[in-house]
Amino acid sequence: MLPERLKTLRLETKLTQKQVAQHFGISQQSYALWENGKRNPKHLQTIANFFNVSTDYLLGDTDIKTPVRLDDDLDIALDSFKSFDGKTMTENDRETIRDVLKEMFKDK
Repeated sequence: MLPERLKTLRLETKLTQKQVAQHFGISQQSYALWENGKRNPKHLQTIANFFNVSTDYLLGDTDIKTPVRLDDDLDIALDSFKSFDGKTMTENDRETIRDVLKEMFKDK
């Protein structure tokens, strides 16, 4: 998923591989290896910041591009989670988390 997301984001921002590579201080060939899935970048957060997306979006764990802020709606945040700690989350898992959080904060 990462290679596809990198290419899509680069094209959306109308940048060439060379321009993105220059920003990160690498060669165009090195960047092309990222987009082709032959190498993985080491600093995902730096790349996410550059494209103004979350690392979860880059990795394909969510389809929401922008990082979820603490003040965002809980339901939107939970619905975007596809996995936690490497394990796939089901709708039942998300409902359980909602219930636990509601119980924790009901008297506050």
